[in-house]
Amino acid sequence: MANKAGNKQSNVCFEDALGKLEVIVKQLETGELPLEDALDRFCEGIAYAKLCFERLTAAEAQVNKILQQEQGKLVEKPLNLVEAD
Repeated sequence: MANKAGNKQSNVCFEDALGKLEVIVKQLETGELPLEDALDRFCEGIAYAKLCFERLTAAEAQVNKILQQEQGKLVEKPLNLVEAD
């Protein structure tokens, strides 16, 4: 189950993964899925969430590297992400 989900998500862009994760969350929140289907969707959602986190982490590292190059020195600066409601 996890391997199938992991392979399916690996080629998805961040925006698509986030959109699919939102759909899965809405489906799970309804409480109308049979248990087995809900577990499958939950597993798929976890894979999408992990993918989004990895992509955001990579983007943060890239932004930090660009900032360091612009300043001409290697100083790590945290990237403050604000979640919109």
